[in-house]
Amino acid sequence: MSGATPVSAARTGDNPFLKAVAAVSTFAGWVSAGMIVVAVAITCQMIFVRFVLNGSTVWQTEAVIYLMIAATLIGLCYVQRLRGHVNVDLVPLALPMGARKLLAIVTLGVSSAIIAVMLWYAYEFWHFAWMRGWRSDTVWGVMLWKPYLSLPIGLALLLMQLLADLYAVIANIDKPFGIQAEGLTARASGDL
Repeated sequence: MSGATPVSAARTGDNPFLKAVAAVSTFAGWVSAGMIVVAVAITCQMIFVRFVLNGSTVWQTEAVIYLMIAATLIGLCYVQRLRGHVNVDLVPLALPMGARKLLAIVTLGVSSAIIAVMLWYAYEFWHFAWMRGWRSDTVWGVMLWKPYLSLPIGLALLLMQLLADLYAVIANIDKPFGIQAEGLTARASGDL
């Protein structure tokens, strides 16, 4: 796994499309972090109500669950932009730059196709919940289309970032897997 040297965020160069996608992904990361902070605050409030005031909670647990799921989904594009996912780079490091680029194009293309299919079904699921007026079967009874909206939004943002990464590799704006050409020789010699 890549642990010796941190890989930087996806490069944008002077490309306006890549800069716009990077800005949207960064904003989504901030929104995701905000959701986590709100979920922690609600959890603290819930603990206070239950154990200090000896009261019952109605909406807190459900809200925290929905916020954490939404934060995860909406934050996917930011993690992709920073290359923060678990990355096993043994095969890309062993390949010459041309094969590494081809592998990156295939990997990003297949990933984009899979996320596009997931996005289609996520939208369909959200739309079905919206059209049918589904509500959670809890006391709060939240309209489920609201928390389910994070599914198509999060997957659409991730797809957008994957396509930007694919374009950046094809246009030689970014290196495949974020690995510089000299990375193999430096790692082989033990310099990193």
